[in-house]
Amino acid sequence: MDVKRSRSPRAPAGGEDDKKRAGWRGAGVRPEMVLVGFLLTLPLLFLVFGGRWGSGSFPSSSPSPPVVARNVAAGDRGATPQSKKPESVTPKNVSASTASSPSPDMLLGGLLSAGFDESSCQSRYRSNLYRKPSPFPLSPHLAQKLRKYEAYHKKCGPGTKRYRRAVKQLKAGRNADHSECKYVVWFPCNGLGNRMLTIASTFLYALLTDRVLLMHVAPEQEGLFCEPFPGSSWVLPGDFPENNPHKLHIGAPESYANMLKSGVVRNDDPNSVPASSLPPYVYLHVEQFQLKLSDNVFCDEDQVVLGKFNWMVLKSDSYFAPALFLTPMFEEELARMFPQKEAVFHHLGRYLFHPTNKVWGIIRRYYEAYLARVDEKIGFQIRIFPEKPIKFENMYDQLMRCIREQRLLPELAGAAEPANHTAGGAAGKVKAVLIASLYSGYYEKIRGMYYESPTRNGEVVAVFQPSHEEQQQYTSNEHNQKALAEIYLLSYCDKIAMTAWSTFGYVAYSFAGVKPWILLRPDWDKEVSAVACVRSASVEPCLHSPPQLGCRAKKNVDVAAVKPYVRHCEDVGFGLKLFDS
Repeated sequence: MDVKRSRSPRAPAGGEDDKKRAGWRGAGVRPEMVLVGFLLTLPLLFLVFGGRWGSGSFPSSSPSPPVVARNVAAGDRGATPQSKKPESVTPKNVSASTASSPSPDMLLGGLLSAGFDESSCQSRYRSNLYRKPSPFPLSPHLAQKLRKYEAYHKKCGPGTKRYRRAVKQLKAGRNADHSECKYVVWFPCNGLGNRMLTIASTFLYALLTDRVLLMHVAPEQEGLFCEPFPGSSWVLPGDFPENNPHKLHIGAPESYANMLKSGVVRNDDPNSVPASSLPPYVYLHVEQFQLKLSDNVFCDEDQVVLGKFNWMVLKSDSYFAPALFLTPMFEEELARMFPQKEAVFHHLGRYLFHPTNKVWGIIRRYYEAYLARVDEKIGFQIRIFPEKPIKFENMYDQLMRCIREQRLLPELAGAAEPANHTAGGAAGKVKAVLIASLYSGYYEKIRGMYYESPTRNGEVVAVFQPSHEEQQQYTSNEHNQKALAEIYLLSYCDKIAMTAWSTFGYVAYSFAGVKPWILLRPDWDKEVSAVACVRSASVEPCLHSPPQLGCRAKKNVDVAAVKPYVRHCEDVGFGLKLFDS
C-alpha cells in the first residue's frame, strides 16, 4: 500500500502536561477529544503502513516535522505524539551552524576550500554533518595539492586566455612544445556509480600529471553536481572542437594503443620524441570488460609519451585509481597524498561530488523526515544484473541469511515469546532500515516482518525505501537525481550491506568510510550463493579490470601477491582494491 507521507520513528516521550492535555487522570471522554485522538493517530498509520513515498517518488516539498511512533514497527500499538513541532530537524550529535563562513569541521580538516558561497551549494558544507567523522585523517600534502590544483584550474580553465589559446592550437591540428596548460577531457559511459568512480580516477590522474580536468556533461547528468573548483568551471564548453562522444570508441585511430600499432608514436625512446611532432590530442579508452586496461596506459615509458600531449581525451566507466598505484613513477607522490591507501575515493569523492541545491533538497527532506532521530541506520542496497539474474526469492533469502549471520538487525520474538523490554538497555531504541533497490519486494517483506512481530530485545525497527523505479534508466535526468540522492542517504548509514559488483554501492560505502558486508554472487552455474555475505577489508571500490603487472615484459605476475597495498576484491576475484594492511 503506497502513501504520500510517513513519519520518523522517534521523539521525546510526553511529560505530565502532555497527559493532562490528552485527557488522562480519569477525565471523561468528550466528543472533541475523539476527533483530536483520531488526528493524532493519523501520523502513526503512515509510519506503520508506508515507509516510502507513493509511486517510487521522493518528496517534492518539505514534509511536516516528524512525529514519534514508539514500538509501532515492533508490534506495540502504543504511541506518544510529539506535542510541539520543532522548527527544524538536526542530525543527532550535530549542532546547526549559523556562521556566515564554514567552520573548520565543515571543511573536513582542510579537504574542502573555503572559497565558495555556502548558499550556492548547500550540500558542500552541510552534507557531511549527517555522517560520522571520517576515520581517515587528511594528509597535509593532499590538502596542499588540492589548493595548488584549484589555482591551476582557475588559471587555465574555460573562459581564460590560456584555454582559448590551447583550443586554438587544437583546432589548428598542432601540439605545441612546452605548453603552459594541459588538459584531460572526460567523457561518460554507463551508469551514475560508474561515472562517479571514473571521474574521481581521472581527477587523480590530473593531479599526478598536472592536467586540468574538464568534464563532458551529458543531458542526463545536468544539474547533479555543484562546481568543485572555486573561481572556475569543470564543465567542458559546448564549442569544444572534439565534443562528439560517438567518435570515441575502442578502435578509434586517435587512441594511444592504435597510435603505437600504426607507428604514429613510439615508446622505445620517449625522451627523443618532441611534443610538436605529435598529433593534436590523444584518446585513452579505459572501459572495463570491452578492453582489459591496457598496460600502455600504466607504464613509465608510455606516461612520458602521454605527458607530451597537451590535450588528452579519456572515456571510461572504470575505477582505475588502483592501477595508478601500480605505475612506478606515481608511487612516491601517491604515498605522500594517501598514507592510508584505502582512503583514496573516500577523500576524493567527498572533495569532488556535492549535490546541487535541488538534489540536496531531496536528500535533506527525506533524511529529516525519516532518519534524523534514530539510534542506528542500516542500509541495504540490492542490485540485480541482467547478465546474471537472480530470482527474487533467492536474493531475499540470501539477504536474510546475511542479516542473521552478521546480526545486522534485531531478532524477532517467537510466537509465544514476549518482547524483552529490558534486554541490555536496547528496549526502545530505534533502528532505521534504508533499502535502495529498483524493486519494492525487499522493502515490503522486511517491513511486514517487523510490523507483524515484536523484536526479542524490545528494539524498534522502521523500514524505508525512497523509490522503486523497476529498471535502471541511464539517460533519464530525473532517475539520476533519485539515484544520487539514494547514494547519499545510504552513505549516512552506520552499517551497509550491498550487492556484489555494484558501483552504486561502492560509492555509497566509500563516502561513508564504512566497510560493508558484500552479498556475493552465486557461481555462474548456480542459482544460490553458498556464502551469504563477507565483510570487505577496505572502504575502497573495486577495480574490475586490472592491468597486467610488468608492462611490455608481459610477466604473468599476480599483482596482489607482490604489492602489499592491493588485494583481490571480495566480490570480483580477478579485480583489485587498495587497502591498508
